[in-house]
Amino acid sequence: MRALLLASTLFALPAFAETVALEPQQVTEWKPVYGRVEAKETVPARARIGGTVTELSVSEGDVVESGQEIARVHDDKISFQIAALDAQIEALQAQLATAEAELKRGEALLERGVTTAQRLDQLRTSVDVTRGQILATEAQRDVVEQQAAEGQVLAPAAGRILTVPVTKGAVILPGEPIATVGGGGFFLRLAIPERHAAALNEGAALRISTETGEAQGRIAKLYPQIENGRVIADVEVEGLDTAYVGLRLLVTLPVGSRMALLVPEGAVETRGGIDFVELHDGAERAVVLGESVATDEGDFIEVLTGLVAGDKVVAP
Repeated sequence: MRALLLASTLFALPAFAETVALEPQQVTEWKPVYGRVEAKETVPARARIGGTVTELSVSEGDVVESGQEIARVHDDKISFQIAALDAQIEALQAQLATAEAELKRGEALLERGVTTAQRLDQLRTSVDVTRGQILATEAQRDVVEQQAAEGQVLAPAAGRILTVPVTKGAVILPGEPIATVGGGGFFLRLAIPERHAAALNEGAALRISTETGEAQGRIAKLYPQIENGRVIADVEVEGLDTAYVGLRLLVTLPVGSRMALLVPEGAVETRGGIDFVELHDGAERAVVLGESVATDEGDFIEVLTGLVAGDKVVAP
């Protein structure tokens, strides 16, 4: 009988147990906030001339390259101006032909002594003036042709089309945006209460909750201007899902530290809704627990009341 009692007592003891002396440890305090997925560069693709949108080749969500044509704007007045300049050039070319013919006739008359050198100089000047007028009109025509070429609306940067505020057939003014391109990569933008500003540092590690699990990020930039009592920060996240710009994600960031008593999670036993911890002398203490803390040595849980520094806890 004594042998059975001894065997049962041995099996009741923990197979692997150790005694942990409690000491206050520094614990990082985490603050949950929401961040928005935003593009690093949001650039509008603007029309350089006014007119009617005759072609629109993109919509929201499309990916474009820098310099890619995304729309075309046509102004009927430009074609009329080109036609008018072409008519002026033809008229000036006819005047030039007449002036050159008169110049040749004047040179022949001067050789026979019929006309004067002064009259010949006037004819040469008329030819030069007409040629200059042709060059000026052709340059003016090049300017109008360049305006017609500027009807092409090009993507200012590589990225994703975020908004397209116009439709095909719409009439727009010079400088009006045709589309908005988000490029340069994507990041999370946070608005953090200003009371935590002193605890924020560039490069600090953060935890981001995504649909695929928890991801790691870091504070890439802190903006010096506080807006509406909030500090603005940009967070870089590797592998960030950019399917939806403006998507809100839960971010947990460190805002300070405090001292706390931590016990291994395996040292806590719950009976009847009350948490107990066994001490090295066999006594049990009812405790009130706080949040779980993950460390390099394992998973611990904070003890709010029931234990003091120096207590020795039995933990498996």
